[in-house]
Amino acid sequence: MTIQSVEWNQETNVLRILDQRQLPHKVIFIDAVSIEEVWEAITFLKVRGAPAIGIAAAFGLILWSEGKQSNQLELFLNELQAKRDYLATSRPTAVNLFWATDRVIEAAIQAKSVEEAKERCVLEALAIQEEDRNTCRKIGEFGLELLEDGDTVLTICNAGGIATAQYGTALAPFYLAKESDIELKAYACETRPVLQGARLTAWELQQLGIDVTLITDSMAAHVLKTKNITAVIVGADRIAANGDTANKIGTYGLAILAKAHDIPFYVAAPYSTIDLNTVSGEDIPIEERAAEEVTHLQGVALAPDGTKVFNPAFDVVPNELISGIITEKGLIRGDFKDRLQALQNESVHV
Repeated sequence: MTIQSVEWNQETNVLRILDQRQLPHKVIFIDAVSIEEVWEAITFLKVRGAPAIGIAAAFGLILWSEGKQSNQLELFLNELQAKRDYLATSRPTAVNLFWATDRVIEAAIQAKSVEEAKERCVLEALAIQEEDRNTCRKIGEFGLELLEDGDTVLTICNAGGIATAQYGTALAPFYLAKESDIELKAYACETRPVLQGARLTAWELQQLGIDVTLITDSMAAHVLKTKNITAVIVGADRIAANGDTANKIGTYGLAILAKAHDIPFYVAAPYSTIDLNTVSGEDIPIEERAAEEVTHLQGVALAPDGTKVFNPAFDVVPNELISGIITEKGLIRGDFKDRLQALQNESVHV
């Protein structure tokens, strides 16, 4: 499956976005022509998945810059930074959004004119997308090394190709397995309250030709006990300096269950998802979303009027529950704090 969830048309200055809210029943693309439309697409989950959010936000800055008429470089850069801060309000947990937009800002700062700054912004956004495609493939290769023909993997939410530039993170091993005629099976948690597992992961793996079984979130313990699950592999929206990992709500519970059943629990994410400025999971901001996501399903009320709701979009898995972090740089195990810092030092000196 080669559907691209975010695609920039340089001739028309339009950002084409797969509206993931419509899946699996409709494959609909929307055209964003302003930074405000990109903000809305990110906020309301038209585009989702940490890498895809970062890519979309980078192009959101391009949409603003292409429509900006100015010859004053300093003013342009100041306004570009303000627009970056505006996009940052769309979703606070996924660090890739901040990482990608900061890269665009850094590229623009190197320019000597507004026109050059605009060109550098476009080239950087395109580079971010292409790098993510290559990164996800490498994650798939390293992830596949942990599995064997016939293995079964449990996952939650959707960390597939439509959440990235291509291949995905947690689902990347399935893409590489398909290329190599290796048979893998999957169990997908439905992922309440927005049902990314039921609507997106089950659909994506079906399109890929993978044997996938959908379960409700509350069935995970029974499945881990009875269905010969080889590993749990999940994505990530932010990984703290000590390895604590924020991912879709319900991931923490899965990690506890995997530990209880002696099943390895892996996090698959690009290096850009690692935030060494965040000391631990306690410092990761957790987005809370609208009550209607819990009280309603496709516009139909499930709960009594006036019911109080707590709706965090993410939870944090403590590092001691994580068997390894799969990145494009390889599998990270052991003392995550030292290993993650060492990786950054290596990157700085490349």
